Amino acid sequence: MRAILISAATAVATTLLVVLITYLSFPVTGVRVEGAKMYPKYEAASTIPDHASLLTLNNELLERRVKSNPWVQSAEVNENWKSGIVTVQVEERRPVLNAEVGGRRFVMSSEGKELPGLGGASLERVELDRDQVGEILEFARALHESGLNLDSVDKVGAGGIGTTVEGRRVIFSRDVGERRAMALEHIMPEHPDARVFDLRSPERVVVGAPRQEHSEPRG
Repeated sequence: MRAILISAATAVATTLLVVLITYLSFPVTGVRVEGAKMYPKYEAASTIPDHASLLTLNNELLERRVKSNPWVQSAEVNENWKSGIVTVQVEERRPVLNAEVGGRRFVMSSEGKELPGLGGASLERVELDRDQVGEILEFARALHESGLNLDSVDKVGAGGIGTTVEGRRVIFSRDVGERRAMALEHIMPEHPDARVFDLRSPERVVVGAPRQEHSEPRG
């Protein structure tokens, strides 16, 4: 029995010694969060235990915990072995839609993630039906695949859905498709002074003033 107790005590002492040496050799001295505006920076630090070591830090687990916040689209963790600083590089989601559907209000990012709020974005609230929500998300997906980004959904009316894409006015209705989204990517730089790009005509992009621009928003 005595031998067992001595063996257990030795194992515990060895473990504590290893932990102590690991911490003293490569301690985590601080956590820096970059690229975050809405993500609370203290959350990253709170996921790392006290007296943590760079040798035992689980980067993947830390990244998953940071990305569990709805504002975070991606996160990358890097360590500085000289300073002991852990840097978390965050890319946040951008609100593009401030909507009301059937009396329910919500804010959504371009990839369809519901966000806790506007995050300081100046987005006019638009009333939509469920089909229009799907059309907007499909439009955002087609833009992303063509290399463009949806900035905001500005107006919805009988004449179509008015948006801002890469700082330019774009109006569309129903399914745009990847072909017209790719065409838009090439046409926009060719017309730097165009007031609007109209995607409501099938199979083409119309450059100029929008049709039925005076239409009032639905609802």
